[in-house]
Amino acid sequence: MKGFPCEQPIAASEPGKVVLDCGAVQADALIVDPIASLEKISDVVPIACRAVADAGICSVCVTNFRELACTVVHEITDIAMPNLNGLMQIAEDYSHRKFVIRLPGDYDLQGIYSSWYLNIPFHFLVLAFCGVIDVPLVVRRLHKSREEVRKDLGVPDDVELVIFNFGGQPAGWKLKEEYLPAGWLCLVCGASDNQELPPNFIKLAKDVYTPDLIAASDCMLGKIGYGTVSEAMAYKLPFIFIRRDYFNEEPYLREMLEYYQGGVEMARRDMLSGCWIPYLERAVNLKPCYEGGTNGGEVLRFPLQY
Repeated sequence: MKGFPCEQPIAASEPGKVVLDCGAVQADALIVDPIASLEKISDVVPIACRAVADAGICSVCVTNFRELACTVVHEITDIAMPNLNGLMQIAEDYSHRKFVIRLPGDYDLQGIYSSWYLNIPFHFLVLAFCGVIDVPLVVRRLHKSREEVRKDLGVPDDVELVIFNFGGQPAGWKLKEEYLPAGWLCLVCGASDNQELPPNFIKLAKDVYTPDLIAASDCMLGKIGYGTVSEAMAYKLPFIFIRRDYFNEEPYLREMLEYYQGGVEMARRDMLSGCWIPYLERAVNLKPCYEGGTNGGEVLRFPLQY
């Protein structure tokens, strides 16, 4: 969020402390806790939109969510109905931003809510997310070439390389040598310091620059999120993904990923049991074809200046 000067005087206020958490609450790496997520957070933190408006400062939301971020409760009526007042408050808070900068892979606002069995006034939702400016993918730039990264890792260019990317939550999973085809190597993001890995798995440092490693790999195994999908598409990397329960951003990102021929879904039981080889072999034969823009960060600077 970026602040803009305003001619209106800033009202006197008492300093305070508040935690603005913009991530979903997860039971584990693959399951979102919808109730805890609704109670704790939203995607671009609507309270910030309201707070800066009260201080006389303009705000802008940059997101791939067109509707309320509380879509973790999409079509889960026993969860949503008791929290209806909270949903309306989130919508009202969001309405205080100046406009929305929308990233690719966005939700369809009217399509989603027309399928809800909830008595939520649609004008509230339009009010919350009207005034939309579209931008290309926002993607972190590469610092090193594929050749440089592989040289640093000691991995020859002709070796098949998969990056295992589940954020910081794979520490409890047991990885075995036979999970990979013969001759393959796997880069593991987020492994704990004391986690032991087979010889064909490479533990990465906590502060490693992930985009360089993604671009240097032949495919990725992980969970869908905006960052992983955008970087996989930008660098034409086949993405093997495992479905996440109650993560309602996923279907729209998945649709975009599969439209550009870059996605393979792996059954959760196969991932946990180590039946990876058929998916890996299928993934490396894909030809991802995204040719769209990846300079969303540069593009969105212009509307933010005015």
